[in-house]
Amino acid sequence: MVLISKPVAEGIRAGSITQAFRRWDAPRVKIGGTQLTAAGVIRFDACREVRDLDRLTERDAKRAGVRDLAALRRALEPRTRKPSARGSHGGDTVYRVTLSWVGADPRVALRDSIPDADELAGIDRRLARLDARQSGPWTREILTWIRDNPRVVSKELAALRGVELLPMKTDIRKLKALGLTISHDVGYELSPRGAAYLAWCASEPPTPRTDRPRKLGGGG
Repeated sequence: MVLISKPVAEGIRAGSITQAFRRWDAPRVKIGGTQLTAAGVIRFDACREVRDLDRLTERDAKRAGVRDLAALRRALEPRTRKPSARGSHGGDTVYRVTLSWVGADPRVALRDSIPDADELAGIDRRLARLDARQSGPWTREILTWIRDNPRVVSKELAALRGVELLPMKTDIRKLKALGLTISHDVGYELSPRGAAYLAWCASEPPTPRTDRPRKLGGGG
């Protein structure tokens, strides 16, 4: 996975940014592979070694979304790394990665779609699998809290549940991948798809599942 900031992703979508430079030990992208970013899906069209950094130009910097050539060269200067820093962006070789925008985030269309009965049952099965872990069920609890506390900072939910913030946010991203939640700069809200699922849960007869949400305090 290549770290791509939101401004760079927006530039790729607009077509003003068509490449990125990375210093790696070896190429870390698959040619033809795609990655979901803040501005939609981008594709890695090529990845080539830059053998002579002195041949980089101002145009290269502009196409990479960097202010100027001097800034690009500073960004590509070797940095001290810990020997065990696997996955680090450091390395001995500079690569030019050619990028293009593929399309919008597929989750956007998914979250606005209202599921039918079969889809609702399918969502329920997917969430049951997510719930099947040692720490116990969590999906409906979080969905219920987000419904009742839209756009409330997520650290309040973490404190309420007595869990660490970052792992919890990873959990919420799993719900987002199913089209059930929408992320904002602060907090979350249920998508129409997520709201339909919780409404379906409320109308369904009790089942052997034990993931009914605990009673939560006020979100503030």
